[in-house]
Amino acid sequence: MSEPERAPIDRVPDDRRLFDCLARFDSVIVAFSGGVDSAYLAWAATQVLGRDRALCVTADSPSYPDHHRQLALSIARDFALRHEIIQTGELERPEYRANPVNRCYYCKHELYTALTRIAAERGIAAIVDGANADDRGDYRPGRQAAREFGVHSPLDDVNLTKAEIRELSHRAGLPTWDEPASACLSSRIPYNSEVTGEKLRMIERAERVLRGFGFRVCRVRHHDDLARVEIGVDELPRALEPDVSARIIGAIQTLGYRQVTIDPRGYRMGSLNEGVVLKPA
Repeated sequence: MSEPERAPIDRVPDDRRLFDCLARFDSVIVAFSGGVDSAYLAWAATQVLGRDRALCVTADSPSYPDHHRQLALSIARDFALRHEIIQTGELERPEYRANPVNRCYYCKHELYTALTRIAAERGIAAIVDGANADDRGDYRPGRQAAREFGVHSPLDDVNLTKAEIRELSHRAGLPTWDEPASACLSSRIPYNSEVTGEKLRMIERAERVLRGFGFRVCRVRHHDDLARVEIGVDELPRALEPDVSARIIGAIQTLGYRQVTIDPRGYRMGSLNEGVVLKPA
């Protein structure tokens, strides 16, 4: 996924609306995961408010992929962001570990509790996140937590879509402009199956194996001792080549999975939601 990801857009995106929106804040904490949306927002907030008034905070925990951690660190360094990493304890919350369909609510509640405390201690006026206009119709229980804590979503407020954010990120020189969509490692575990540190470590190691094979869009769905591998449809034919698939299966089995299967349907965002009745949040 490189140039094809720059999907056609209905209008030429303009960052002035976002800059005007951010300029209304005296100071902000940016919830900065290192993904496409939060990276662009962190860059824009720093452009508008400067390092003194824009603090970019990355929440680190066992569910946070190291790939994104390293991406956040490199972007902060290369674009001179004022950046801090904090530890969050969502895995210590029994509601989160139980892995209900609204698991993300408890994760974001933990995050915004920590960010609200930092804002109060340092006199920072607002917390902003990377939710965009495309997120409105999706099932995102974390949005409920954002509303409860009064978190602002400037990208959504100025109606920027994912495709537009990618285009603006490309213009800004951000390496995240064509970064594949990602989510926390817990999203690889079926609902109501307990989230544990051991499972998260297995998932991360298995996905590291896939990236080592050169796959950019990949997920390892954790079904106890079965790993179901999803590869982006553009890359799937190579993964299904007998020699390559045998090597993938063998490498992932060494991590502790008894069975490994490569899903012939390829990667599907939120595939563990299939068959679950969800309402947009």
